[in-house]
Amino acid sequence: MRKKDKDLDPPVKRRQRPGKSVEARENQLISLAVDLAEKQLREGTASSQVITHYLKLGSTKERIEKDILLQQKELIQAKTEALHSAKRIEELYSDALRAMRGYRGEEPSEDDEEY
Repeated sequence: MRKKDKDLDPPVKRRQRPGKSVEARENQLISLAVDLAEKQLREGTASSQVITHYLKLGSTKERIEKDILLQQKELIQAKTEALHSAKRIEELYSDALRAMRGYRGEEPSEDDEEY
């Protein structure tokens, strides 16, 4: 008997189950689209839009813009953390003032809630 040549057999296409979340499904579809675009580019059948899209992704300008977006994201995260930290410090100061007033024997006042 003759051995089958793997190159002659068409690739077996397995159907994936849809993702359990919207994000997972979206990632599956993106992956399929990228695979198809790669196949078209390799075979020389890609449309001008596909070629232009991937040329833009590889450009220096695109990389710089992606880097700027990443840095802006990190800056927003740092600002958010700073706001949370400032709120916590404000609460600690308020608690400390309330405790000091209690040590002096003063009754808690309505003004304590403002600090």
